[in-house]
Amino acid sequence: VQLVESGGGLVQPENSLRLSCAASGFTVGSSAMAWYRQAPGKERELVAGISSGGVTYYADSVKGRFTISRDNAKNGIDLQMQRLKPDDTGVYYCAKVEDVVYALRTGRGVEYWGQGTQVTVSS
Repeated sequence: VQLVESGGGLVQPENSLRLSCAASGFTVGSSAMAWYRQAPGKERELVAGISSGGVTYYADSVKGRFTISRDNAKNGIDLQMQRLKPDDTGVYYCAKVEDVVYALRTGRGVEYWGQGTQVTVSS
């Protein structure tokens, strides 16, 4: 199993960025997936998730600004980030999770991690 993120970089506040995660070794379309973020000096947190049935979940801090989606043709997921803020800065990780709700509530349940991609929001 492999998860490879791409699309990170430096972006100014209020701009947009799209992250992608390409998976191999399993079928994304029948899996629960999530994006996590780790800001400097903070714990890794789940910011967006999508269940195997396509239900999406978001952390309050990103609700209305971030959109997670699944691309079955590419066997991957994306994270569209809009109206970015400096607080969105961090390393973003793609993850395969057992269950998104369980992961949100417990902070556990990650089966596989990607290597992460840096997102820096700064003027």
